[in-house]
Amino acid sequence: MISSQLRHLAGTVRNELQLPRTARAARERDRRGLPAQDPGITKVVDDGLAWLARAQDCSISCDGGVARHFSLVDGWSASYPETTGYIVPTVLEAAHARQDPSLRQRAIRMLDWLTHIQFPDGGFQGGPIGVPNPVPVVFNTGQILLGLAAGARDVSDLYLDPMRRAANWLVRAQDADGAWRRFATPFASPGEKSYATHVAWGLLEAHRVDPGSGYADAALANIDWTLRQQHANGWFERCCLTDHAQPLTHTIGYAVRGILEGFRHSRDGRLLDAARRAADGVLSAISPRGFLPGRLNANWRGCVSWACLTGSVQMAHSWLLLFRETGDTRYRDAAYAANAYVRRSIVTNGADPNIRGGVKGSFPVDGSYGTFQYLNWACKFSIDANLLEESVRGG
Repeated sequence: MISSQLRHLAGTVRNELQLPRTARAARERDRRGLPAQDPGITKVVDDGLAWLARAQDCSISCDGGVARHFSLVDGWSASYPETTGYIVPTVLEAAHARQDPSLRQRAIRMLDWLTHIQFPDGGFQGGPIGVPNPVPVVFNTGQILLGLAAGARDVSDLYLDPMRRAANWLVRAQDADGAWRRFATPFASPGEKSYATHVAWGLLEAHRVDPGSGYADAALANIDWTLRQQHANGWFERCCLTDHAQPLTHTIGYAVRGILEGFRHSRDGRLLDAARRAADGVLSAISPRGFLPGRLNANWRGCVSWACLTGSVQMAHSWLLLFRETGDTRYRDAAYAANAYVRRSIVTNGADPNIRGGVKGSFPVDGSYGTFQYLNWACKFSIDANLLEESVRGG
């Protein structure tokens, strides 16, 4: 027993000594708590867009995609097709709102790269560029479909065929009950997932570009399957990458958003009720100052001491959509608190440009989601949630 403890202690000391000074310093800062100053919506959005641009430029695969993350341990990563796909609509919307052609060109570079790496059957790989033996994955394809649909709608008909091929591949891969069981990612636990409603959302966006294609029927079939996985209190079975007993707020956020988009398409009250039950459950776990535990159990109790910042801003976005649909101010106030919490975690003025405007996987930075990493999708969802908050505040 003593020998085992000594080995564990030696391993801990070795890992600590190998941790770069910048990572140790960031951890110590975070353990002292959030800064008091909220940099505000405009600053966070501006710096977030600049960070995404840097992530595109600094990707070690140099291909036009967006680097998956910047790590305080080992620097920039290769491009990540899945999240580059849904970063495209964010960048295109910002380009339109700001009349910024450079942002539009960045989105086109992302789109052109994605169409270049699409498999002949229409699917897209799981994981970042460079993984060995890449295989087509339903979830990743659905996220890239969000970008292809935006490209076909807002940029050029050149993206219409890749969009259709991706959407048709998803429809063919779907089982009769609406679930997706084939072409699962090798980077998560096996089995169907209730957060695949975010794939359904991709099909709904493809439907808006190409009505009458059957894409919306497939999307709503998956959402119906997911509703059968929901408990009376709103909690979902099979809603995590790895631990279904205490899912990440990130994957819960995927599930809620997909159901909400299904409601916005169909106006089916069952979907609004389902989204509200889940959103109310997550709302019960947030503190008045905006801290949302990164994992929640079936009673909506927090299971960890760190926040999954991605999940926090995803839920903020869905709460704001629910506020607009229902007028329930609880959703608005929870969203404001969650967004403010994440904004305070973001490093701005005078910092290393590799982290300025980026959003950590966890707060504190050594939490168990994206440990010591600034994630491109966390930044994307933060921009989206803050822009929606700005719109809501402006009436």
